[in-house]
Amino acid sequence: MTEFTHPEQALRQFRFRLLFAGVFVVVLFAVLLARLLWLQIISYEKYRSIAEENRISIVPVVPNRGLILDRNGVVMANNYSAYTLEITPSKTTDLNKLLDDLSQVVDISALDKKRFKKLKAETKRFESIPIRTRLTDEEVARFAVQSYRFPGVEIRARLFRQYPHGSQAAHLLGYIGRISQKDQERIENLGMEDNYRGTVYIGKDGLEKRYEADLHGITGFEEVETSAGGRAVRVLSRSPAKPGKNLMLSIDIRLQEAAEKALAGRRGALVAIDPSTGDVLAFVSAPSFDPNLFVEGIDPENWKALNESQDRPLLNRPLAGTYPPGSTFKPFMSMAALTKGFRTPGWVLRDPGFFDYGGRRFMDDKVGGHGGVDMYRSIAESCNTYYYVLGSEMGIDVISEFMALFGFGQPSGIDLDGERIGVLPSREWKNKTFKRPEMRRWYNGETISVAIGQGYNAYTPLQLAHATAVLSSGGIDAKPRLVRAFQDPATGQVQERPSEIARDLQLNPDHLAAVKNGMRGAVLAGTAQAVFRNTAYEVAGKTGTAQTFGLKKGESYKDRAHDERFRDHGWFIAFSPMDKPRIALAAIVENAGFGSQSAAPVVKQVLDQFWTIEGVPITKAGATQANKAADAQNAAKEELYE
Repeated sequence: MTEFTHPEQALRQFRFRLLFAGVFVVVLFAVLLARLLWLQIISYEKYRSIAEENRISIVPVVPNRGLILDRNGVVMANNYSAYTLEITPSKTTDLNKLLDDLSQVVDISALDKKRFKKLKAETKRFESIPIRTRLTDEEVARFAVQSYRFPGVEIRARLFRQYPHGSQAAHLLGYIGRISQKDQERIENLGMEDNYRGTVYIGKDGLEKRYEADLHGITGFEEVETSAGGRAVRVLSRSPAKPGKNLMLSIDIRLQEAAEKALAGRRGALVAIDPSTGDVLAFVSAPSFDPNLFVEGIDPENWKALNESQDRPLLNRPLAGTYPPGSTFKPFMSMAALTKGFRTPGWVLRDPGFFDYGGRRFMDDKVGGHGGVDMYRSIAESCNTYYYVLGSEMGIDVISEFMALFGFGQPSGIDLDGERIGVLPSREWKNKTFKRPEMRRWYNGETISVAIGQGYNAYTPLQLAHATAVLSSGGIDAKPRLVRAFQDPATGQVQERPSEIARDLQLNPDHLAAVKNGMRGAVLAGTAQAVFRNTAYEVAGKTGTAQTFGLKKGESYKDRAHDERFRDHGWFIAFSPMDKPRIALAAIVENAGFGSQSAAPVVKQVLDQFWTIEGVPITKAGATQANKAADAQNAAKEELYE
């Protein structure tokens, strides 16, 4: 049956639908208008700022890192610009395939890939990581043509750190490396995030780390207008970066080179100091390493070779290597004896070649003894028996208290991180160090070994060089320093760092003369005479031989019978000239035997270089009358005991 609709009813339905549609349209436009009012009027400033930020990018301008120069302006660390090929992991999907494809365009070695994977593990995914550095112009052009194939890969121009002298002075310069997560956290804790925006590298060790704040500089910024595609259109404003300060060191690269050549192929250390200022003239640790390996991230093979080497090239021996000082301790023992009233320079010991104490016999190195020994001979000929007796009389309390004045067992305050304080034996130290009650007690027999620089004594070459500088200057304790001044690279203006005199021990001049005269005798007619026989310049010194293990009762030291690494260490300390010394040194050669045969020749080579630089003859033919008179005076005194 056909259903008919009433016309009026149909018309009402149509009008209702039309009204509903009209209301819907009006409401919709009202919402759109309200949104428009919200965006264009009420929230205008907010969204205008956002739009500007989308149009304008803030680009950090990384400052040039400061240079490191020796005392004469020779560059020891500089910067160079090079192109790098970098990958941002977050913008890639199949990284392994990407690396394989890239290798078809740019030469990427297996070593590059290993280094990249190591850096990737230490870096955030959204940060770019270099896969190749120092690209040639041809490689840059080759990649640019095919760059569309490699999303997340780009070429960047970066400044790289370079150490032009390679392994020379590596332990004092340190090195830089890529900023790690730990570095980033430290930067954030210091509130320095803005100043490190865009920065990839940071000081990791040595002076590079200690003076990071000075070397880094201040980051600048550019406001860059960008297109919708993100391309830079123009620079709207610029706040230039301020380059880091140049470090002007106390090191003389010529002395440094002479010392490193003298220690080549051996394990050891040398520190040379200007006693009047504390300037460190040479700071050598052997063997060394090439800090350039660390700049871009050291590869696993080189890291393994350095880290697992028995020669420990990464150990900063002057700063963190601790050794018994051996007989180089004797001049300081003599000064203590004179200062505390236990000896006079003319007091004579009849040395039978041994000293009996507490049921044990302590042997001298000379069979039958030295005969009559005063302070001069005790130092010049290094008579152990003299100091056995002296140590038993002085006791450990007097020794430890006096030696602390010269910086033994204390940080020197040098401007490098990681300094070890060594061990200055005392009752308090032993009580804190050992756990068993019987081991915590100090035994008087232990003082005998301490008195000749053995036993628990353990000091760094830096500490011994510093102590020698203090002694040679009459008690002036100038804090050792490596950085003499800062230089503004833009203006060339130099800001000096004044020397810091920690204290003046005000040593008695007569006591000082007696000790220094004994050290002079060591190079004229004593243990170091063979090395310095034809030397024209004035030098005073003391040899030392430090045992690496204890001998059993009745056992003799057979140098050739032991593994090379268990042989004695050789020491030599020296200063030159006698009056107002210009240089004080300490050198150690590990497992090389007698200091007169190992360390003394090393020191002589450095002193020869020092006086050659100063224009002073180094052979006997050019000796001054004053030097000849001093030699004759000491030689005449030596005849009294023959």
